[in-house]
Amino acid sequence: MADDAKGPRSVLFMCRMNSVRSPMAEAIARHGLSPSIFVASAGVRAGERDPFVDAVLAEQGMRLAGHQPRTIGDLEDDYFDLIVTLAPEAHHAALEFTRSMAVDVEYWPTPDPTVVTGSRDQIMSAYRDVRERLKAKVAERFVVGTPEIDAE
Repeated sequence: MADDAKGPRSVLFMCRMNSVRSPMAEAIARHGLSPSIFVASAGVRAGERDPFVDAVLAEQGMRLAGHQPRTIGDLEDDYFDLIVTLAPEAHHAALEFTRSMAVDVEYWPTPDPTVVTGSRDQIMSAYRDVRERLKAKVAERFVVGTPEIDAE
């Protein structure tokens, strides 16, 4: 793992379509980690932006700005010290993508809130749950001690 004294200098979060879990993790990491750490996200396939992600991030003063879903293929010239995968399909793709590279790959199983149906409140609750899980994992993995991540 990229657990040297400085930690990773660049982190890529990957999920299936780069529309929910990985961009949410990217926003949380950008919000709480040092600006000297390069943070990005990608998917196995490109999906569509999800308005529920924007809504749950905005509740905590975070935003995706001009994020547009992109794939791992869009990043071919980029190098990352650490790739964090959030879905099984992304994990397999990351292992394949990095097979000839010295890159650490970690799997953080994260539920897909898009499978939740029901009222807007029920759906928002599922997205908030993913946000909180990702905040906790980022804080734990990167030893984040900032009020933005620890708040609540």
